Amino acid sequence: MIIRELTAFEPDMLLDLYNSVGWTNYTRAPEMLLKAYEHSLLTLGAYDGGKLAGIIRTVGDGFSVVFIQDLLVAPEYQRRGIGTRLLQEIVSRFPDVYQMDLMTDNTAKTVSFYRSAGFVKADDMGCCAFIKM
Repeated sequence: MIIRELTAFEPDMLLDLYNSVGWTNYTRAPEMLLKAYEHSLLTLGAYDGGKLAGIIRTVGDGFSVVFIQDLLVAPEYQRRGIGTRLLQEIVSRFPDVYQMDLMTDNTAKTVSFYRSAGFVKADDMGCCAFIKM
């Protein structure tokens, strides 16, 4: 598995990956998704040969905040450490950032994954999150 920075985005590969994990809110608006990728802080892809197996996308200023917007791994590649490698790579690229944030599904699987990577739930720190969609 090769992890590399993405600067050019292939719409079909992105849409296939998002569809594979059921993130259809993104795939229903492909133009928005591509614009979001073009304006992201840093995006890394995990490749198995020419196949995009996973991706992590960040937004923010890179100094006070980095927000992990998307982290997804195709189902056939899950449970192989790819998500962990992508997350570790982002953390290592922003060692001095004041805070690294993300929002995710509140499931035992995702909570366990992010806790194992050193993240804590916002409410554990006396914080709460708000969202407007």
